[in-house]
Amino acid sequence: MTSMFFVSLVVCFLAVSCLTWANYAPDEVTELPGMSFKPNYRQWSGYLKASPGKFLHYWFVTSQRDPLKDPVVLWLNGGPGCSSLDGFLSENGPFHVNDDGATLYENNFSWNRIANVLYLESPAGVGYSYSDDQEYKTDDDQVADDNYLALQSFFAKFPNFTQNEFFIIGESYGGIYAPTLSQRVATGTAKINFKGFAVGNGLSSYALNDQSLIYFGYYHGLFGEQLWTDLNTNCCDKGTCNFFNNSKEACKTLLSQAFSIVYDSGLNEYALYMDCEGGVGAKAYERSMSHLFRNYRKHWDTFQLLKVPSVTGQTPPVGEVPPCINSTAQMNWLNRDDVRKALHIPDTLPPWDICSDVVGGQYTNIYPTVKDVYLKLLSLGVRALVYNGDTDMACNFLGDKWFVEQLNQKTTTKYQSWISDDQIAGFYEQYGNLTLLTVKGAGHMVPQWAPGPALDMFQSFLSNKPY
Repeated sequence: MTSMFFVSLVVCFLAVSCLTWANYAPDEVTELPGMSFKPNYRQWSGYLKASPGKFLHYWFVTSQRDPLKDPVVLWLNGGPGCSSLDGFLSENGPFHVNDDGATLYENNFSWNRIANVLYLESPAGVGYSYSDDQEYKTDDDQVADDNYLALQSFFAKFPNFTQNEFFIIGESYGGIYAPTLSQRVATGTAKINFKGFAVGNGLSSYALNDQSLIYFGYYHGLFGEQLWTDLNTNCCDKGTCNFFNNSKEACKTLLSQAFSIVYDSGLNEYALYMDCEGGVGAKAYERSMSHLFRNYRKHWDTFQLLKVPSVTGQTPPVGEVPPCINSTAQMNWLNRDDVRKALHIPDTLPPWDICSDVVGGQYTNIYPTVKDVYLKLLSLGVRALVYNGDTDMACNFLGDKWFVEQLNQKTTTKYQSWISDDQIAGFYEQYGNLTLLTVKGAGHMVPQWAPGPALDMFQSFLSNKPY
C-alpha cells in the first residue's frame, strides 16, 4: 500500500511538472544549428516585457544538476549598450561558437553546471531586444526599472522557479546595472527569493576607477620614471594626488600621455598581458572605454592631446588601435537565418551586434558611484561579491578595492589567497556578507580567461561557503 501511494505521488508530480513546463513551451529551443551534441539541460529563448512597448530578449538555460532546487542567476553584460549573449557564447554559457562561426562546442566550465542561468539583453535596442517606437534613449534608473519588470515577466513565464534562490551578476558596466537592479528587487513587492548579487570587473566609482588606473599603470611598468615624476609634481599637493578631476592644465596634459599609453598604444586594455585580436568595430570598442577620464576628454580633444608615440616612433591615429576582442564567430552564428529562427527572433529586427552605438550614444549615466546603493543592500543583509581579474585596465582591481574599503565595513576574514585546482587562484577579503576577490592573471572577462577558477568562485558564492 505504501509503495503504491509513493508511485501515485511520483506520477502526480511528473504530471504537474510536465504541465508547468508546457506553460512556456512556445519559447523552448529544441535544436540549434551547429550543435552536434545532445545537451543535458533545457533552454528557452524569447521576449520578456519591460515598460510599455519594450521587449527584452532572454535566453534561459536550466541547471545540469538539479533545476528545481538550484539557484536562478541573472547575467548582465555592460557597455552600456553591450549584449549579454557575449557572456553566454564567450564566457560562462553551456556552449561556445567555434572559429568557423557555424559549429558549437561544449563549455566544460559552464555556470549552468550548478545553476539555472538567465541571460538578458538589456536595455532595449541591445542585441535582439527592441522597442516598438525604436526610441532607445535611456539611463541607469530606467534600465533598472525595465530589468525589474522583465524579471517579473520571467517569473510569470516560469512560475516553478519562484521559490529558487535568486542572484544577479553583472560585468563591467554591470557594476551599475547589478546593484541598482538588486535594490529594486530587494525593496520591491515582487515575490522573488533574492539572496545576493555579484559584480565582475565592474565600474563602481568613476573617480576611483580613474584615480587607481594611474597607479596601476605605473606599478605595472607602463609609465617611464619621468612621466611618473611629472604626474606627481603637477597633479599632487602635499602628498595627495588628484588624477580624476584636476583643473591644472599641466596635469591634464600629462594625464593625456598616461591615458594614451593605456588606450592608444596597442595594449590590450581588457587583459594587459594578452595580445590584441581584431573583430569588434572601432566605434563599439571606443565606446566601451568611454567611461575612463571623462572629465578631461573635452580638453584633450580641443588640444589634440590623446596621442602617444608607438615603439616604431610613429604616432598611431586615434581610434585605430586594434580592438583586442574578437567576436566575429559569435556574430556570424547569431545572424544566421536558421539560428534566428531557432531562437524565435522576429524577421523584422536588424542584425545582432555585440554592442549598440545607438544605445550607448544616447545613454545617460546617473550614478558617479554606487556607494549608497551598496550600503542600502548590505544593511538589508544581501550577500555581495566584488571580483576582478587583476590584469584588466578598463575597470581595474585597485579601483574596486578602494571602493569596497570606502564602504567602511568591518573585516571578518583577513586578506588571503584562495585555491582552485591546487593552485593559488587569487586573493580575497571578507566584510561580513561582502566579499572582495581577485582572480590571478585574468582580465576583464573572468569566466572567459580563467574559466576553472571562475566556476569555483561562482560555486562558493552561491553556496555561501569558504573560498
